[in-house]
Amino acid sequence: MKNNLPAVIVCGWLALFMTGCATDSRQRLSVPVVPDAIKVSDTPAFAAYAKGVQIYECRARKNDATQYEWVLKAPEADLFDRRGKKMGHHYGGPTWESSDGSKVVGEVKGREPSKDANAIPWLLLSAKQHGGNGMFSRVHSIQRLETAGGKAPAGGCDQLSIGKELRVPYSAVYYFYVSKP
Repeated sequence: MKNNLPAVIVCGWLALFMTGCATDSRQRLSVPVVPDAIKVSDTPAFAAYAKGVQIYECRARKNDATQYEWVLKAPEADLFDRRGKKMGHHYGGPTWESSDGSKVVGEVKGREPSKDANAIPWLLLSAKQHGGNGMFSRVHSIQRLETAGGKAPAGGCDQLSIGKELRVPYSAVYYFYVSKP
């Protein structure tokens, strides 16, 4: 499988993100309109565009060891600000780490199918751990929205593929929120 999303999709998402859908004319972050299951009551702080891969591993199904499936192992993505400047990295945990050394580890609290049937779902996560002092140190909630790609193949895998990894390209916009004052 190819490691890059088609350039048109990536450029489209980046253009949409960078042209102001995430900010209003005062450079404040707008609250995205989302289904109730992933709404946030916290204060919007900033957003990051992510481009990378979802890493899956072929494993036996928990409820039937004779069947096999791709199981999410971890994400691996670079994070960019609205100007397209790299601002950090997203990896297993799930963890978001800034170039300033701060990081936040999240825990899934809600999910909704993506508007794109071929994309990973939209998520609401709450912070369960922080590290360092910087932009991620006060994050309370995170939304993963506007996803493209990232889904494991629907057909699953087979016994010969046990332990093998599959890297599926994806992009998303992550919205970060802080507790209301």
